[in-house]
Amino acid sequence: MNIFRLATVLIAALALPVMATAQTTPKKPVAKEAAPVTANWPTRTVKLLVGFPGGSTPDMAARTLAEPLSRALGQPVIVENRPGASGNIAADLVSKATDDHTLGVVINGNLTSAKMLYSRLPYDPAKDFTPISLLTTAPLVLVAPVNQPSGNDFFLAARNAGDKWNYGSVGNGSVGHLGMELLKTKAGNLAAVHVPYQGNPQVITALLGGQIQMALVPPGIALPQIKAGKLKAIGLTSGRSALASEIPSLSEADVRNLNLEVWTALVGPARLSKAAQARLAQEVPRIIRDNETRQKLFNQGWQAVGTSPEGLSSRIRSETAIMGGIITMRGIKID
Repeated sequence: MNIFRLATVLIAALALPVMATAQTTPKKPVAKEAAPVTANWPTRTVKLLVGFPGGSTPDMAARTLAEPLSRALGQPVIVENRPGASGNIAADLVSKATDDHTLGVVINGNLTSAKMLYSRLPYDPAKDFTPISLLTTAPLVLVAPVNQPSGNDFFLAARNAGDKWNYGSVGNGSVGHLGMELLKTKAGNLAAVHVPYQGNPQVITALLGGQIQMALVPPGIALPQIKAGKLKAIGLTSGRSALASEIPSLSEADVRNLNLEVWTALVGPARLSKAAQARLAQEVPRIIRDNETRQKLFNQGWQAVGTSPEGLSSRIRSETAIMGGIITMRGIKID
């Protein structure tokens, strides 16, 4: 036997005990890798229902999200406008959706004050939605005609005017309406009377014409008028904001403990699968916080947020308590 054959035999002999041991020793179970959160979702086009017309600020936020979300999910994401009833028509359709592919971009009121304002609301904000993410926020600007004083002097004038002053909003139960009622309590029990209008353009026209003396409006609506010298900014309903860096907070005019914003959120029906919620909770905050998306939203008058589902749930609870208090105090009802 030559040396090479002998070496081969020896190696094989040495290997036999190892092989036998491997065959007779029970194998440890190998842990399976956790299933990816995609879990075969989505399998077709995803719809984002918006309860406001095309070109509205919630619509623009939804469309800004749709394109990058489509790329992330590998399926088309389309925006479908179902305007009416302050966004409640679209919210109701989302709450009753029977598949995992219908979601909603909704506003504060749909998830917080609607249940308290409408006795026959067809959905329950606390039970009929799966929270996904708080998308965007923006403060409101308290604006007044240019002939009104500023800061503390404005509120002194408002208190002295009593119910001879009016304020405008885009309708009963709107954030502008409830926010002004909250502001009235925080600024020394103002008595200004509410005048509802069809939309913010009509509110601005009434301000310019002197029919109303103040209103809370989004920065995107207020800033062009302020920069043109047609309206005066009294302050923001939150802290200082990059959206309107030149406007002070109302707290600087001694209106304390007022922190009010308009916002949009992404929700699904309560029956949305865990796989779909997990995938969206992974992708949506990342997309919203992306620099390109953030800048697009900023240009529309939004601050990008992008929270977890728990973050959105917390915001809903805290704001529901605040709005519920003012609704109860003022006895506000829509039907």
